[in-house]
Amino acid sequence: METNNSRTGLIKQLQVVIIQPQDAGSKSHPYPHALVAGIERYPSQITRRMSKARQTKRSKVKPFIKVINYNHLMPTRYTLELEGLKGVVTADTFKEVSQREDAKKTVKKALEERYVSGKNRWFFTPLSTANLLFTHLVS
Repeated sequence: METNNSRTGLIKQLQVVIIQPQDAGSKSHPYPHALVAGIERYPSQITRRMSKARQTKRSKVKPFIKVINYNHLMPTRYTLELEGLKGVVTADTFKEVSQREDAKKTVKKALEERYVSGKNRWFFTPLSTANLLFTHLVS
């Protein structure tokens, strides 16, 4: 008897920011979708007793950028203001690996700045509810 160890069908609970909505779809993705950026690995908890070096290490964020179908998004009432991300992540970003890595570095820098400043704490905590949340990018 053969065993199947694949984990298909599990829903990963992530919070994302919509950077560029595509209501009509495109040639490569012929369905309504959105270019999103989110957090793959959240920052760890920090206490005052920790040294500055440890605090900066635990404040790191691992971002991701994806194209996601509207059917897999659950809207919220929250908004997140990240300046300059609309020009960084475009449909052309996904064509080359180097462009994608540069975009992820820019998103990482913007998210870490937002986390260190103390704004939008709700975005930097892992979800405990179902499905994928998104927030509108205010510009």
